[in-house]
Amino acid sequence: MTATGIDFGTTNSVVAQWQGDDVEVLPLDAHHLDADWRRPGFDLLFPSVVGMSSLRSGPLFGWEAKLRSEEAAEACKRLLKSDEYVTVQGRRFAATTVAAGVFTAMKDGARHNLTEIDRAVITVPANATGAARYRTRAAARFAGINVQALLNEPTAAAMSYVHDMREDMQILVFDWGGGTIDVTVLDYEDGFFEERASRGITELGGLEIDRRLRNMVLERAPVRRQWTPAQERQFRLDVERSKILLSSQPSVKIRTPDDREVEIFQGELEEAITDLVDRALAPVEECLRDLHMAPLDVDDVLMIGGTSQIPSVRAAVAEALQMDPVPTHLCEPMTAVARGAAIAAAVLAKETPGVIQVANSHALGTVTKKPDGRRQLSEIIPRNSPLPWSERKSYTPTRDYERKLTVEIWEGDPDKELADSDNVRLTELTLTYPTPRVREESRFDLEYTYDSDGLLHVKATLENTGEVVVDEEVKSFGSGGPTPEVRKELDDLLTVNPASSPILPANGSDRPAPPVSSYSRTGDGDQEEKVHTLVVDGSNLAWIGHSPTRPGVYEEDDRPSFAQLVEAREVLALKYPRAEIHVVVDATFRHMVSEEERGAVTAALGKGDLLQPPAGTEGKGDALVVAIADESGAIVVTNDNYVELQSRYPWLRESGRVLGATHTTDRWVFTPRICVAPRTRN
Repeated sequence: MTATGIDFGTTNSVVAQWQGDDVEVLPLDAHHLDADWRRPGFDLLFPSVVGMSSLRSGPLFGWEAKLRSEEAAEACKRLLKSDEYVTVQGRRFAATTVAAGVFTAMKDGARHNLTEIDRAVITVPANATGAARYRTRAAARFAGINVQALLNEPTAAAMSYVHDMREDMQILVFDWGGGTIDVTVLDYEDGFFEERASRGITELGGLEIDRRLRNMVLERAPVRRQWTPAQERQFRLDVERSKILLSSQPSVKIRTPDDREVEIFQGELEEAITDLVDRALAPVEECLRDLHMAPLDVDDVLMIGGTSQIPSVRAAVAEALQMDPVPTHLCEPMTAVARGAAIAAAVLAKETPGVIQVANSHALGTVTKKPDGRRQLSEIIPRNSPLPWSERKSYTPTRDYERKLTVEIWEGDPDKELADSDNVRLTELTLTYPTPRVREESRFDLEYTYDSDGLLHVKATLENTGEVVVDEEVKSFGSGGPTPEVRKELDDLLTVNPASSPILPANGSDRPAPPVSSYSRTGDGDQEEKVHTLVVDGSNLAWIGHSPTRPGVYEEDDRPSFAQLVEAREVLALKYPRAEIHVVVDATFRHMVSEEERGAVTAALGKGDLLQPPAGTEGKGDALVVAIADESGAIVVTNDNYVELQSRYPWLRESGRVLGATHTTDRWVFTPRICVAPRTRN
């Protein structure tokens, strides 16, 4: 078996293989690269994208998906820490499934290069959560790839560099790619790598810079009309490509779908992202502080990842560390990680000498209560512990005669408040007492064992009896989204048919043809679903069963329920698996839900899972619901009659354009209805 390394990236992935004394990077998908995207080294990249095209059956991957899709799912790597859903072909797939599809496509691409990927070392961000590491391994496994080890990306880059230099040194790796910024300090001596410290930010990368550049363009050329999904996607690609060009040329011209051209200069973009660069430098200072080091204690600085190649970023790092980074020809920023992973695979296979010592980037622990009742992260394994590492700590229940305790497994920073975004709950385990006792006789030792592959084993032993009451590897990450049946979902993803794509025009125009009706009868009397797009009146559904008893007077229960709305959307997705679903809420919705739900609503609005009327728009969410449905020929889901909108949109009074919603004690029921015409006075 050939020793293989895979750099699974947010924006692009790279595959490399050990060839006996050096590494070869595989051009998995170079034949799909368009001329205007050809840049040095881009033929070795495999975009981490899955997409659909009306011109091809089945899903597209790599450059073909990035450049030729009418619909695409990107940056699934970012979603692995909570396994959020992405929509492909109007159907929802867990991020693990989409990642497995990308790994499968890379394996197929290797075959076109007359080689196989049976096993591999796969890289992850140094600050990736335990959940993200576990799901990365699972995605590769479902693609038929045996994972030898998970290796931190900065360590892999350092291995690539040292393989060529062959000198003992202390290295700082500044890894800024499409999705994350990681900074790691490593020692290399006599073939032995040791990660000494690592800090980073999990959602700060090229995607954020793309958004800044997009906003700059739209400030000068505001949107004049609604863009089709295909136009929107092409504009995003143009923005990304222009960002890349601005690293090597003084200006670019970007044309919007409204046929307006805007020129952006390199200096303008660099000024617009100054705050992002400042945030990216913070982990550098934190690493040096953790190790009580001065900048000049570092021998070499490696800058990897596409974002690190922006001139102002390289200049800022050089100033902060008082030295010039290693030139790119000695550490190629886009392929060094995959090269290092392949070298690591060769080390593990005993094909080349070397020793790898990794450290954990987050503290691991559980949750306890302070005397004032506030919850805090209790550290068991400290940050930067060399792996594998095992540590135990003793805990006492807060009450006598407990029968069961919930032990929460957390990782993060114990110096910060538990609610800080750096702290993540991985899962929870149940500790059951065979014989309930008073508090002091119910003490237990909680032992964590963390291996070099990022797998955590938890063991709880009663001090009084020596009985083991918890003994398991953490495989379930309950704080995120639902763990998918990856095998079945992957089969569905790889066989999805674009012919019925809800975003593709059925009549050759930019506007999809409206459905004839919600249902059509098949020969055996069953109802065959023909719904291609649903627009959900989210505020209406969230209020069902929660209306105030007196107008304008709200009790605590008299609030719209976001949880209820999420449940309704999930039922619709199951009932209409091929339908694209838009959920619209009023502009005031976030302020009307309970405080406990407000954060989740804000996050959903930020990700685009919820839509709301733009500021200054006439009407509430109702107007946006009907406008979207009118443009796309969609079916509206609501119990409202939209009396004030019926004259403008008479189709609301037609059969087959509206579904009503009924919420019983344990289920949602959706049935066809017609908006009642307003009464006229005689």
